[in-house]
Amino acid sequence: MNWEPDRLDDQKQLTEGDPAGMLRAVATSAAQVRTSRRAAREADLSALARDGRPRAIVVVGMGGSGLAGDILNVVCGPGAPLQIVTVRSYRLPGWVGATDLVIAVSYSGRTEETLAAATEAVRRGCRLLALGAPDSPLHAIARQAGAPFIPVEGGGQPRAAVWALTTPLVVAAAELGLIEAGEEVFEGVAKRLEDIAHRCRPASESFINPGKSLAMEIAETVPMIWGSSPLAAIAAYRWSCQLNENGKYPAVWGEIPEVNHNQMAVFDGPLAGRDIFADESGRSLRLFVLRDVEEHPRVAKRRETSVRLAQDRDVPVTQILAEGTHPLERLATLIELGDYASTYLALGYGIDPNPVSAITELKARISQ
Repeated sequence: MNWEPDRLDDQKQLTEGDPAGMLRAVATSAAQVRTSRRAAREADLSALARDGRPRAIVVVGMGGSGLAGDILNVVCGPGAPLQIVTVRSYRLPGWVGATDLVIAVSYSGRTEETLAAATEAVRRGCRLLALGAPDSPLHAIARQAGAPFIPVEGGGQPRAAVWALTTPLVVAAAELGLIEAGEEVFEGVAKRLEDIAHRCRPASESFINPGKSLAMEIAETVPMIWGSSPLAAIAAYRWSCQLNENGKYPAVWGEIPEVNHNQMAVFDGPLAGRDIFADESGRSLRLFVLRDVEEHPRVAKRRETSVRLAQDRDVPVTQILAEGTHPLERLATLIELGDYASTYLALGYGIDPNPVSAITELKARISQ
């Protein structure tokens, strides 16, 4: 598969190369925020706080559903009066019990790991909130447990529904008094997502389209994506996952300062810089730094120094600064750009971004 950037400005090739409409799905992000907030409010989550605040919140989910738990954690921030953890497994940690709230998230409502963990939560007497497809096995578990259930309308790939899965969790956190998130917050997030969708629309040419420009920077490199805060690190993780699934492309992610103790060593390795005298151009390292407006002063200094060290070694660097004031808004601006970039990357290589055949094959094999 060859990288052909001209594909990105050929509307016919973009349409034919994306038959399932991944670009259209990404563009629905703002609508997902508004629709899911309404669904969460209609579910009446007041029962979650009826017996007081839980000791901890445990979000169980895989892939994009698990990411919703990570987003909830960083949006509530380090000042949250309880622990928020994400479990990507069949089993709950041993300490989880009746005083904790378990939120089971599955876009299809059929994810086997999530169903197992939700069933275990009911058995342990935990408070339960479930989120997924209506009339699914997960819905049945919630119904039998008398637990609130928030429906999510499916049909596409779960990874394209991150805001449909995340928004109800933030609504629940606001109900518990963990964060201020009124209508103006969600509308602010939706407007940011709409703005990015407009700038990244397929008809917008590469030189002014940030999604296409990022795809062109990623192509033919080994992308290393660093976040400058816990919030930005979640966006870096999302970028990596989307490059894997949409672009079928490898990526490395991490958070400053941890990356300064390991990943940074590759600046002195065989992929750093380009050999202009080489007969063939090979893939070389490129650093992407996702920056948050709220950085620890020492992290900010490490970021600045890391960028200079990379540039000194001829490692190209792209820095992207989050926009907005509320943490959910800032995270949305970072995540959405990565969603578009990964989709355009696939299309530039002539790859359909929608199917994940290796994952599908794995599921088929283990179900036998």
